[in-house]
Parts: sequence; structure tokens; C-alpha cells
Amino acid sequence: MSWGTELWDQFDNLEKHTQWGIDILEKYIKFVKERTEIELSYAKQLRNLAKKYQPKKNSKEEEEYRYTACKAFLSTLNEMNDYAGQHEVISENMTSNITVELARYVQELKQERKSYFHDGRKAQQHIEICWKQLESSKRRFERDCKEADRAQQYFEKMDADINVTKADVEKARQQAQVRHQMAEDSKADYSSILQKFNHEQHEYYHTHIPNIFQKIQEMEERRIVRIGESMKTYAEVDRQVIPIIGKCLDEIVKAAESIDQKNDSQLVIEAYKSGFEPPGDIEFEDYTQPMKRTVSDNSLSNSRGEGKPELKFGGKSKGKLWPFIKKNKSPKQQKEPLSHRFNEFMTSKPKIHCFRSLKRGGATPEDFSNLPPEQRRKKLQQKVDELNKEIQKEMDQRDAITKMKDVYLKNPQMGDPGSLDHKLTEVSQNIEKLRLEAQKFEAWLAEVEGRLPARSEQARRQSGMFDAQNPATVNSCAQDRESPDGSYTEEQSQEGEGKVLATDFDDEFDEEEPLPAIGTCKALYTFEGQNEGTISVVEGETLYVIEEDKGDGWTRIRRNEDEEGYVPTSYVEVYLDKNAKGAKTYI
Repeated sequence: MSWGTELWDQFDNLEKHTQWGIDILEKYIKFVKERTEIELSYAKQLRNLAKKYQPKKNSKEEEEYRYTACKAFLSTLNEMNDYAGQHEVISENMTSNITVELARYVQELKQERKSYFHDGRKAQQHIEICWKQLESSKRRFERDCKEADRAQQYFEKMDADINVTKADVEKARQQAQVRHQMAEDSKADYSSILQKFNHEQHEYYHTHIPNIFQKIQEMEERRIVRIGESMKTYAEVDRQVIPIIGKCLDEIVKAAESIDQKNDSQLVIEAYKSGFEPPGDIEFEDYTQPMKRTVSDNSLSNSRGEGKPELKFGGKSKGKLWPFIKKNKSPKQQKEPLSHRFNEFMTSKPKIHCFRSLKRGGATPEDFSNLPPEQRRKKLQQKVDELNKEIQKEMDQRDAITKMKDVYLKNPQMGDPGSLDHKLTEVSQNIEKLRLEAQKFEAWLAEVEGRLPARSEQARRQSGMFDAQNPATVNSCAQDRESPDGSYTEEQSQEGEGKVLATDFDDEFDEEEPLPAIGTCKALYTFEGQNEGTISVVEGETLYVIEEDKGDGWTRIRRNEDEEGYVPTSYVEVYLDKNAKGAKTYI
């Protein structure tokens, strides 16, 4: 079915219909655009939600994520970020594949529609002009015929009148002939225009309008097909992310299945285990005896068993208090009934009496003596690990400075070795302080673990010297504690190793002759060598490599015989000669 033949007289209705089709297409574009905004908003809200419940760094929440349930929750939060990312992908794909494409197509469709209806109106105007010409020629022919009839009647009247002269009759006859000729000419003109109009009208209704309407029909059908394809794309965009979303959900299920309640229970034991033994049975106290009653050794208010060493505070011996009760200060104070004491034992919170904390006004003791044994051991071990990491960091820094100083000693033109002495001394002092601090915590840790070794006289003297020189660093409540035997052996051995390394490093610079080139390099970026021992390079410059990066992030290069120095390895692209001596990559 063709619009050109079936709807030949529905020009105005077709114009309205095609405009309605464009409006529908624009409405669908607006719908998809709002969907993309919803997806972006949803993704943003999901990301904010996941971020809100992420554990804060260096906080108590981060410690709680040791438990498998918390780890599963953290995994869920991470998967929610990926889940949100897929909704962002939906928004991006719908925008690029539907919204943008349809918006461009709508503009093209409007131009095409405008062109077709412009041609249709032009054809309408042409046929209207032909019709007006036909009407004009028809009226002129009608008028000339009437004038010819009147002239003929006037002639016949004059010819019948005997009183009219012959000249007047001849004049009337000539006038009638002229009018008759004009009528014949109008008739011929009207006939010609009529034939032309019929031809134009046939072309209009059987050729021009059908062709134009056929193009409009094809345009409208393409619009319908295009909107159908866009709807398929709309569904495909969602379908493409379903596998990834399903994978995110599978990971959440996997995380949930990884929750181990037994493991979490064990972590609770490790976190809160005090190391104390539960109290023993309470002995019967006979109030019928007139003698002064005494408290049994394994009662709640006495020490935990005999034979255990007593804590010393200020040279006086006192029994270790059980953490759940308070010792009666007055011997005359009447004891509470046994039921009250038992209730107090069941409801009171564990409380360790720490005389160090009391002496300092409630501050946390440096040796964590306010904690139960197990918790104290964990804190001390954590502190020792942190100090060892800091010591290793300072030692790495010292080695780097020592290396640079040796380079300056062998190559004075690169820098002043004396400028590094202050920094080297400062780093060495920091290492010494950290080692002493670590030894102090290791001694406390050994005490807690019950493996404090016997100390030699040399260790005692060293510990005494440290106490005399650094009284501020020794805990006031642990003055009788000294470093374990051999506490300085590790330091001496490490310093010996440093000397050996320095000696080996010096051997590398015994040769006074210039180092041979082992390759070339190209500067990737411009580097301003403002410090001693460095050299400035310009982006794109090619130079010789005489010593490659040995792990410290610097490469030694040469521009000519007099210009050489170090540049950051990341600033150059190195091309080593495989046959060159010492051509080895440390990256």
C-alpha cells in the first residue's frame, strides 16, 4: 500500500502525522536520557554508601576487620563499588549508543521532512497557478462571447431599421465582426490553457504527489525501524552488564560462605584473654571459734597460691591483688555476707591495679603493665615489630648516605663529603636510640613470656651506663629491669657489616681513570640538577651511561669528559651495550 495512491488528497494530515512521529522519537530520547541520569545517581549513591561504611584507617574499626564476618562485609562493600560501576557503564552506553545517535538522527529527519513537504507545497502552488490561469481564460472567453452576441444583435437591429443610414449599418457590421473574432481568439486561448491545466493536473496527482508521498512514507518507516532498533539496544545495554553484575553477586555469596564462626570465636579469645586463672573454692569460715579468724590462702581476697614471686614497689612486698575485688584497707571492717561478695565477683568488671599508672596520674604505662598478661604480650610484640621496622628504615637511609659520601670522596668534583657528616651522625643517633628502645621492650616481652636470660657483668655495666646517660628514657617503675645478655652484640655486628660494605664500596672507586661508557640513554623529561653530584638534562637529549641504577633510583651519566653526574632513573630511557663490562640491570 502506497501513500501516494491511497492518500493523494491528505497532504495536511500527513504533515501532522510525520510531525507526531518526530515528537514520539524525541519523547523516547528524553526517556532514555532520564534513565541514564537515574543510573548515574544510583551508582553515585551506591558508591557513597560503600564509602560510608568502609573502615577508617588507623582506627578501631580497622582492627575489627580481622573477623571473617567483617571481612565478608568489607568484600561486600568492594563488590558494591563494582556493582555501581556497571550502572555507570549502562549510563555511558545508553548515552553514546542511543541518546546521541537518536538526537543526530532526529536532526537529519527534520531536514528530510522539511525538504519533502517543501516540494509538495511547491507542486501545490504550481497547480493552483495553472488553475487560476484556466479560470482567467475561461472568464475572458465567456466575456468575449457575450460581447460578440450583443454586437451581432445590434447589427441586425441597425440593418432592419430603414431610418438608419447605410454607413451606420456598415459600422455596426464591422463591430460585430471584430467582437466575433475576439470571441474566437478567446476560445482558442481557453482551449489551449485547458489542455495544459489537464496535463499539469494529471502530473500532479499521478506523478509528483505520489513520488513525494512515497518518499515521506519511506522516511516514516525508517523512523519506525530506527526507534525499534534503539529499543533493542536499550535492552542489550542492560543485558551486557548482567554477567558482571552476576559475578559481583557471586563474590558476595562467596564472601558470605567464607565466614567462619569458629575462627571469629578464636579471635575473640586472643583479643580478650587475660591469662589469669579462675578463682578457687572458698573455704568455710567458722564464726563459732572465739579466736581471730583468718582468710584461707585460696580465698578471693588473697594472693593466687604460694610460691609465686611477689611484685616489688618501693622496696615493700605486697601480695598480688585479684583483679575482680578490692582489698579491705581496715582490718576492723566487718565483712559482707558471702552472697554479696559472690554477686560482686560475678558482676564486677576485670580491673588490674597498676601502681605505675596510679603514680603517673592514670596515664597508660610504657610497658603496658596495666593490661592482662596475654594482652600485654601482644602489645609489647607489636611495639617491638614497629621499632624494628623503624630501625631498618633508618639503616637503609644510613647506607644510602654512606654510599653518596664515598662517591664524593672518590670524586670531589661531584660534591663535598663533609656536607653529609651531620646527616650521617643524626641518622646513627636515631638508630642507636631506636635500638635501645627496642631492647627495652624486648626485655619486657621476655619477662612476660618467662624467658628472660641471665645477664653477664658486661651487660650490667652497659645497662648501667645507659641508665646514667639517658634517665628520661627509662621507665620509673621498671628501674630494676635491664637489657638481656648480649643486647649490644647485634648492634656491633651490624656496624661491622656496615664497615665491610663500606670497604667493598671503596674498592670500586680505586681506579682514578674515567669510567667507560656502558651504553646510552635518552632524556624523557627535563631535569634541573641543582644538588651536588647531579647533572641537568634536557628532554630528548642523548647521553652516555657510565653507571646504571643499582637500586637507589639514580643513574650516572656523562655528557662529555668534564660533565658527568647522577639523574633520576625514571627521567631517562637507558640502552645498555650488552658487550660492555658491568652492563647489568638492577631495576
